Amino acid sequence: MADRRTTARDLAQIAVFAALIAALGLTGTLYLGGGTAVPITLQTLGVMLAGAILGPRKGFLAVLVFELLVMTGLPLLSGGRGGIGVLAGPTAGYLIGWLPGVFVVGFLTKRILPRYPLWLGIVVTAIGGVLVIYTIGTIWLIAKGIAPGVAISSNVNFLIGDAIKVVVTALVAKQVHRSYPGLIGGVPARSPLAGRPTASLEK
Repeated sequence: MADRRTTARDLAQIAVFAALIAALGLTGTLYLGGGTAVPITLQTLGVMLAGAILGPRKGFLAVLVFELLVMTGLPLLSGGRGGIGVLAGPTAGYLIGWLPGVFVVGFLTKRILPRYPLWLGIVVTAIGGVLVIYTIGTIWLIAKGIAPGVAISSNVNFLIGDAIKVVVTALVAKQVHRSYPGLIGGVPARSPLAGRPTASLEK
């Protein structure tokens, strides 16, 4: 049976990535998209990195910890936003989408290890970090009364920036998994020293 125990090391990794997502919000916010006013931030880069480096479980928990802190009122979202009121806005769907998004990135990344072909890393990160988040965000916009055409087209403003984040995530994740095989788990990586499978930190 898979070991689901959360170790002190796991907790430290979760805390570090929750803090990373918060720190990436310090760069500020750029608003585009007319009436939808969806914020462009670097925090989605932190979400993608959490999934690609920590995997589905720990990556999800890192984002969940961050979002729970935001809900308690801490101004950790870009622009100093925080509190339960952020869920009342028309763009809250993108924030909610971070949770399934990070899980999908982690789940699919786990399936392409230990080799982590760069092109596949880009694809799986784009699926979870862009497609999933955009889909949930767009559905939320429509539910809040934004015309479907406007809601869908508003995502175009963010494609170039998010494409860059996807590539950066894949490049970083490839180097991390090369240096620390078995960090996520999945198919056991071979130890560069002993030539035998290394123990997985997350199974």
